[in-house]
Amino acid sequence: MTDRDQVVEQTRRWLERVVIGLNLCPFAARPYNAGRVRFSVCNETGREAIYRAFLEEVDSFLQLDPEQAETGLFILSAGLADFEDYLDMLSLLEDALAEAGLEGTLQLASFHPDYRFADSDEDDPANYTNRSPWPMFHLIREAGLEAALANYPNPEQIPERN
Repeated sequence: MTDRDQVVEQTRRWLERVVIGLNLCPFAARPYNAGRVRFSVCNETGREAIYRAFLEEVDSFLQLDPEQAETGLFILSAGLADFEDYLDMLSLLEDALAEAGLEGTLQLASFHPDYRFADSDEDDPANYTNRSPWPMFHLIREAGLEAALANYPNPEQIPERN
């Protein structure tokens, strides 16, 4: 098994056991079970290289039909282990999506092994909803999210429940 395969396998187990298993995201099971989650592993460590790799992944992801890749995970196997560095990159990537005119098309969700919501204690249980085995950025197609939300009662209660 390659390093990439190990990273993807660990991420799959996390999705199955935590995200889907604990129903942290009630929308995750459908695309996962249908094989429509794209897993992209980035081995880069430098800021610029990660940034470029992310933009390349966004381009590749958007060229795929949603039936092939409804959602995607850009997983960092070597970079952004420091949570503050990760948050800085998240901000840059969100700005890049906006500058590319992709607001309303793509949304980013963030996951990191040391995830910590602002003003929360490090061991606050709420942080675990966004903790993952690897730093990653979740690419979400807005159209698919809107369709899922339209058929889900009281989606605003998801964070409270978690």
